[in-house]
Amino acid sequence: MAETLTGLGVSPGRAAGRTCRMAGPPALPGRVPVADPGAELERALGALRATAAELAARAEKASGAEAKAILEAQSFIADDPGLHASVETAVGAGADAAHAIDEACAHHRGELLAAGGHFAERAADLDDIRNRAVATVLGLPVPGVPDPGHPFVLLAEDLSPADTVNLDPASVLALVTSAGGPTSHTAILARARGLPAVVACRGAGEIPDGTWVSVDGLRGEVETGIGEEAAAAIQRRAEDARRRPSASSGPGRTADGHPVGLLLNIGSAADLAPPGAAHASAARGTGQVDAEGVGLFRTEFLFLGRREAPGHEEQVAAYAAVLRAAPGGHVVIRTLDAGTDKPLPFLGLAEETNPALGVRGLRVSRVRPEVLDAQLDAIAEAARTTGIEPWVMAPMVTTVGEAADFAGRARARGIARVGAMVEVPAAALRAGRLLDELDFLSVGTNDLSQYAFASDRQHGELADLLDPWQAALLRLVADCAAAGREAGRPVGVCGEAAADPLLATVLAGLGVTSLSMSASAVPAVRESLAAHSLARCREHARIALDADDPAQARRLVAGDR
Repeated sequence: MAETLTGLGVSPGRAAGRTCRMAGPPALPGRVPVADPGAELERALGALRATAAELAARAEKASGAEAKAILEAQSFIADDPGLHASVETAVGAGADAAHAIDEACAHHRGELLAAGGHFAERAADLDDIRNRAVATVLGLPVPGVPDPGHPFVLLAEDLSPADTVNLDPASVLALVTSAGGPTSHTAILARARGLPAVVACRGAGEIPDGTWVSVDGLRGEVETGIGEEAAAAIQRRAEDARRRPSASSGPGRTADGHPVGLLLNIGSAADLAPPGAAHASAARGTGQVDAEGVGLFRTEFLFLGRREAPGHEEQVAAYAAVLRAAPGGHVVIRTLDAGTDKPLPFLGLAEETNPALGVRGLRVSRVRPEVLDAQLDAIAEAARTTGIEPWVMAPMVTTVGEAADFAGRARARGIARVGAMVEVPAAALRAGRLLDELDFLSVGTNDLSQYAFASDRQHGELADLLDPWQAALLRLVADCAAAGREAGRPVGVCGEAAADPLLATVLAGLGVTSLSMSASAVPAVRESLAAHSLARCREHARIALDADDPAQARRLVAGDR
């Protein structure tokens, strides 16, 4: 009997096939007396070191700076002296190696969850480290993606970055998880790989292996018990759509020619030049992504997991490589978004009770101003070296004073186009005044949702509050766009909301001037905009702002096409 389960659609696309569930964590055996605590400690620490080495090796093979940085951060956690000290304490209290690893990881996991915000996102990473290290100690296979010998829809409670980055799209048709949220690593990496994905799907844990299902990663729907013939028909249509050439190319624009810039989110120049392409390849089709530039260059991937900051020459080379490789020579560089979930030991930041509301992003310059100054120096040097003028923006700008200070520091170094990320409701409410000091704004919908709805990005029970179709979030975006229109300055969106083809029409209707997304999302977003006039986009915006909930907004906007 067919049944439709709902969750959050986090990576658009349709797929259908038989389900296969990821194996659960290794079970702990009963406790045994420890005859040699020193040897037991070495077994435990050896397993953690082996896990760290494996994750580092996977990072080296990962395609894309974002996946590489996530895996490197996991490796750093597995090798963290604090975690090792907790293992030593557990062994000293009589625990064997497997139980010592389990207890230490549970302790630190609890601290991460209690800290909330971005730190809570690391809890899933710690679970993965625990499972890998315990399996190593027990001599069991390390948990990972199954291989049933045929294409399948992968079911899991959640996926670790180490599992997600190595998914083979030829075998894994779609992802469905019972946990996670729209900004989780699973969601981000699924979008980057072009895999349809639904997270926070209630009932997904009860779907038996081998069930024929269809997955709609845009609507967030999983239909079970559909039958083999129906699944085959859905899969044929999905494959035909992927092979079909894009109906439009060139700059993003509505059906009547209104421009909406289509830009890329990247972590390094490597994201612009994968093997066999001049720059980022689309998951959809075989051609290159016809993007208009880079809307978000996440520079923190150059800093993650390091005990010393990258030097001036290393930074200059990294920034210059992106400036040279970017389509159209247009690059928006975000300065270091440090703090919370970004492990940057060299900063020496103090532990915080609530780090998501603490010293992060631009606020780091309050305690370590030389780090931002060094980065701005390197960006300015890269601009002089390449002859290409970047746009530079700061994360977590909250007040007019912060905007003015950042703009002054950047312009003193010859950086002409200076902006800010809008991730805090206070900034959205004062967007007009911010634009008195700045040249542009970029709305980061991921964090703006978290702060606007007081909802932890990794809290599965609250994932619906982070849906980018929430009317309150769209109202904040609309206010920013209106401020930009009045000031005659651009306001873009670089959060994951920009990758939703249907929502793109709403954002265009709100007055957003550009959308920045993963490479795989560009063709579908371009086609969606090209199919609607600006007047229709404005009607979609009105409908979405008036809707009572995200599901109603999606349904009404989809029906208005």
